[in-house]
Amino acid sequence: MTGTRHDTEIVGLDLSTRFRGFDKLRRPCVVIDEAVLQDNIDEMVARIAGRAALHPHIKTHKSLEIARMQRQAGAAGFTAARPYEAAMLLRDGLFPVTLAYPLLDPLTIATLLREAADAADIRFIADSLATVEALIAGSRQAGRPATAFMKVDVGLHRCGVDPDSRTALDVAAAIAGCSDLRLAGLLSHAGHAYGAGTPVGIAEIAASERSIMTTMRRRLEHTGIAVPCLSIGSTPTLVSNDGFEGIDEVRPGNYVFYDLTAVRLGLVARNRLALGVAAQIVSVNANYAIANVGSKTLSSDLGAHGTSATKTFGEAWMIGRDSPLAVAKLSEEHAFLELQGGAPAVGTAVLILPNHACPVANLSGGMVVLGGADRPVRDMSVEGFIGNAATRLP
Repeated sequence: MTGTRHDTEIVGLDLSTRFRGFDKLRRPCVVIDEAVLQDNIDEMVARIAGRAALHPHIKTHKSLEIARMQRQAGAAGFTAARPYEAAMLLRDGLFPVTLAYPLLDPLTIATLLREAADAADIRFIADSLATVEALIAGSRQAGRPATAFMKVDVGLHRCGVDPDSRTALDVAAAIAGCSDLRLAGLLSHAGHAYGAGTPVGIAEIAASERSIMTTMRRRLEHTGIAVPCLSIGSTPTLVSNDGFEGIDEVRPGNYVFYDLTAVRLGLVARNRLALGVAAQIVSVNANYAIANVGSKTLSSDLGAHGTSATKTFGEAWMIGRDSPLAVAKLSEEHAFLELQGGAPAVGTAVLILPNHACPVANLSGGMVVLGGADRPVRDMSVEGFIGNAATRLP
């Protein structure tokens, strides 16, 4: 499992060893190949090799059980996108938690600060004076200081201060100079790496991110502002990384599952994908085989951050076939599989690999774990999901 371009030469998905038991499910399910999930978790730890602290982003899976697996493998903390995700992690003892999303509601900030056993167990971000003011107000409501990163825009142009702007200095100074706040450091997300197209292009973006962040740290320290931590995150820029010199922590998310976007970027082979959708062919016509899942399960996403190198919505693999059928179109509850060669029979089980695993997991309402021949199907308990109901099979 090298994560190199060479991996993608193995183009198939061997359903004799992967997702075992998916064809026995009686209804559409989002399924996880447990062995591959564990391999992916372990491989990222090995890739980082202690050179930075691992704070994985749980927005990909929203599962306390998977977060516990990540903790057992060596995760030093966690990252969340929503306040309720952060609260669930705190209650489960999975901290420190970085809420990597700007908050403007002081009550939400105060509530999370009270949830934490120690104020430093929850870390916020700020990228404007308005978000700094919200953090100050929330801190005062909670009666304890708030810890915050300054978010830096390294090229995605979503959230974050322009590293070359006066605003960057003003926001950092506002955090560092307030007794109600603690500056954790600088945080970035090079999500634009998903549009780079190749591992080489991704590595160039990783190099740029590291350069921007280390330069910003030196710039602030020159003004007398201490920057304890540089935190970067994105699965592509860690798989095709530029090294970790000067970086203190990393926050990948998608790596636990991977998806067809990662395959198209040349990061991994299909046999490294740990999440799929088990479905059945329910109708066949002259042009399409119709599977019993649609956009309400697969989402309409063509790739992360609106980037895509495809016009289709996934790949449908079947036992005994060496190549998949493209998911050409979606209705809410139907997938149009474009026929190639002989048409599959009605009732045929299909395993659909999605373009983007994160929204599929979010829409799932509960994921089913496939554990191999000795334990082909098992459930995750209700308390194992953050915001999703779990599935329990007989």
